[in-house]
Amino acid sequence: MIKAVVHADWSVGTINRNIYGHFAEHLGRCIYEGLWVGEDSPIPNTDGIRNDVIEALRKLRVPVLRWPGGCFADEYHWKDGIGPRESRKQMINTHWGGVVENNHFGTHEFFRLCELIGAEPYICGNVGSGTVHEMAEWLEYMTSDGDSPMANLRRANGREEPWKLTYFGVGNENWGCGGNMLPEFYADLYRQFQTYAREHGGNKLYKIAGGANSDDYRWTEVMMRKAERHMHGLSLHYYTVPGTWEQKGSSTAFSEDEWFATMHKAMRMDELLTRHGTVMDVHDPAKRVGIIVDEWGTWFDPEPGTNPGFLHQQNTMRDALVAALHLHIFHKHCARVQMANLAQLANVLQAVVLTDGERMLLTPTYHVLEMYNVHQDAEALAIHGQFGECASQGEGGALAQVGVTASRKDGAIHISLYNVDPSRPAELDLELRGVLGAHVIADAKLLSADEMHAHNTFAQPDSVKPQPYTQAAIGQDGKLAAILPPASVAVIRLVPAHSS
Repeated sequence: MIKAVVHADWSVGTINRNIYGHFAEHLGRCIYEGLWVGEDSPIPNTDGIRNDVIEALRKLRVPVLRWPGGCFADEYHWKDGIGPRESRKQMINTHWGGVVENNHFGTHEFFRLCELIGAEPYICGNVGSGTVHEMAEWLEYMTSDGDSPMANLRRANGREEPWKLTYFGVGNENWGCGGNMLPEFYADLYRQFQTYAREHGGNKLYKIAGGANSDDYRWTEVMMRKAERHMHGLSLHYYTVPGTWEQKGSSTAFSEDEWFATMHKAMRMDELLTRHGTVMDVHDPAKRVGIIVDEWGTWFDPEPGTNPGFLHQQNTMRDALVAALHLHIFHKHCARVQMANLAQLANVLQAVVLTDGERMLLTPTYHVLEMYNVHQDAEALAIHGQFGECASQGEGGALAQVGVTASRKDGAIHISLYNVDPSRPAELDLELRGVLGAHVIADAKLLSADEMHAHNTFAQPDSVKPQPYTQAAIGQDGKLAAILPPASVAVIRLVPAHSS
């Protein structure tokens, strides 16, 4: 029996809704086919954007969407993506598959997508191959309400009012595809570029500096020492790769040892946030600067028969558990983590939707994010306990079998649970301390499957989907008793007994 305590009267911080953010790059079939089909497409659309995807993303409650990259951002020149589509300049997407990018999806189309799904835009500017002037003009184009050259160009292209833009990234992965820079050089360059990231009218920017790759703590130290006062957020990128970068492993054909290797790699996010946060605390003890985990998720070998530069992979219960692990970790670090963006939205890496022509399906990862979105903007609650152990014969040793996270909002307490063991169920005894009066279960959902490789296909799009969770109950002693099937994720909503 696994025993834990949820302290309902002990808040450890607010879970910023933007922890549930997403990322859409001009990569493979993410933008084109996944989101954008054009107004003339036989696929039902609104202003060229797929209606089925719009509906799915609205239900997901996507809070913020990052665009246009990724590596693509530092070779993207925004003026190529405005004006009449038939006259927009084409380019070669040198990072992702060497295909022709026609720029039909540009600034106006991105803001329209955000409007349709109810997400705030997060735009990443070009530092690697762009100029200060180019970045400054883009911000003027998007946010100025004055009689200025770029604002008038926007009006000429059909948009009278400026858009509201809060989140702006000054470059991407500048240690790698964004310029192969040293941290000292990028810190100086960031200071220069952000100076000209002007705030027009009443628009206020949250400026995000390009942060570290995985465990490069020196990058964080240099950025905080040289540029902390000029930023609001500092990014961090980390992908869960069970194998090596050369041989990452299959997204669907994997052993139990590979399952556990994946979970160990996913759990490393906790260490990264702890250690980067410790470095940041030296320069920013008040935690004014947020950690922005604007790229995270699983990365496996591309599906056989697909363009390897398109990074198309399937999505199983293994991905669902990786998503749950990350969300628990982000909740734990919510005092510093202010945004996270899953890579990527459609058809690429750990996607939440997959499309094939007119067809669309929801992945197991989608279902976890939908189940967990009840935690957005809620107060994270302290949790203590012993969470069991499970182990494989491979690397990593023992791993906590069960994860528990909880939050409080609008009189309800939501408790999310996972069982990371793919072969053994888990019995959990959960004490709820600090509550006034008895509580009852108002709703409970479970995501599980008969085996760890389970995933949705276009032939069987509902093989993995949430079901009512019936193996949880509150006893006479007020404790929550639950049985979690192997490789499962659950969310339970508790309300005061008098309000049920």
